[in-house]
Amino acid sequence: MSIKYSLLALLKAKPAYGYELRASFEYTTGSTWPLNIGQVYTTLARLERDGLVNSLPENDQGQRLYEITEGGLGSLEAWFSSPVKSIDNTRDELAIKVALAVTTPGVDIASVLQKQRVSTLRTLQEYTRLKNATHSDDLAWILVLESMIYRAEAEIRWLDHTEAVIARTPRHSLSPIEPKGVPAQPESEETRAPASRR
Repeated sequence: MSIKYSLLALLKAKPAYGYELRASFEYTTGSTWPLNIGQVYTTLARLERDGLVNSLPENDQGQRLYEITEGGLGSLEAWFSSPVKSIDNTRDELAIKVALAVTTPGVDIASVLQKQRVSTLRTLQEYTRLKNATHSDDLAWILVLESMIYRAEAEIRWLDHTEAVIARTPRHSLSPIEPKGVPAQPESEETRAPASRR
């Protein structure tokens, strides 16, 4: 997720200063994405450099407000009208962990899957409890929670599917294998033995 566009969206509502933007962002997302204040000001500096926000004179409390520019509004509109591609976030630690677990000798893959399932179920229960305790007027937080609930449910389904696939896969297929189509690494000058020693 882009902090840049999050700050632009918040500034479209009204001019704000850094700490106010961080508080608004964390409230809107239910603190699921902790935001460092240094990151906020670094992003604001880049946005100002790129002409997407303007900094205003400091107020009586010494706070510098920022406002969105026409260029910032256009950039934000383009972001909202563009779909998020899942392919942009392919580094799924759990999928990589399971892929390595099935080919690493001595790893109890059933235990790995079960521990993850228990953890994800607990997380799902916590998200559901939070949703039930959230006031119905807090639509932004409810939508974030529902997204996390659906992802947790999908993860549990994937774990169940993975367990079923492994159960019907012959054991010899789970051993480490050499990648196909990888050329042999040529000898370097350093590793090649002198002709007199061959």
